[in-house]
Amino acid sequence: MALALEVLVVSRLLCFLLVLRLGAGSEAEGVGEKFKIEGRAVVPGVRPQDWIHTARVLVEGEEHVGFFKTDGTFTVNDVPSGSYVVEIVSPAYRFEPVRVDITSKGKIRARHVNYLKASEVIRLPYPIQIKSTGPPPYFLKRETWGWTDFLMNPMVMMMILPLLIILLLPKVVNTNDPDMRREMEQSMNMLNPNHELPDVSEFMTRLFSSKSSKSGSGSKAGKSGVLKRRYVLFRHDRAVIYVYRHFLFDSEPQTMLDYNGFQDNL
Repeated sequence: MALALEVLVVSRLLCFLLVLRLGAGSEAEGVGEKFKIEGRAVVPGVRPQDWIHTARVLVEGEEHVGFFKTDGTFTVNDVPSGSYVVEIVSPAYRFEPVRVDITSKGKIRARHVNYLKASEVIRLPYPIQIKSTGPPPYFLKRETWGWTDFLMNPMVMMMILPLLIILLLPKVVNTNDPDMRREMEQSMNMLNPNHELPDVSEFMTRLFSSKSSKSGSGSKAGKSGVLKRRYVLFRHDRAVIYVYRHFLFDSEPQTMLDYNGFQDNL
């Protein structure tokens, strides 16, 4: 009975030791999978002591944070395998981000960050060497006046282009060619108004002047009449006038006059 009890105690003790051994092995294995990212940041013409106290190294956002040494180098510890974007954040200077790939075997590769083509690989030296591109653009640069802005103005182009066409077109087109000259004359004749048509202003002046003179002569003769309507219709190169007159003592006559005889009949 005592022997069985001793065997039971020893077996439990062995199991407990085995569990402790496995836990320690897994913890050691987990610690071995952690890596570190090393690099250096440089600001041209500025000593590292003047800016490193306000700068930080961020790995994949704020998942891992690193700090600078006095010589401008940095080290981010306890980074597992994977692909990370390393950024340097500084209020006074701007730095380009760098992507770092860490394999499970501890091989580290640095390359350019390309968000549009993530598969494109442009390798960089490792440890990382990041150079500042200048101060961050907190303010927009004021626009300055230039000749290109003046020439590309739509109003200026509307004035200059027709002038250039007028000056350059005679040099491009051969005006000595009789066929070309004939075509230009025909096009100009099409744009000009038809000379056979009567002048509207002259016609209206004669129309109202004849109306007033005839009304005066009718009042002297003792005829009381009322002119009700007069319509003037232009058709092609001739004017046809329909005159409707209604007199109190006469019937309602209708007279159609041709423009050639309009002055004589009125």
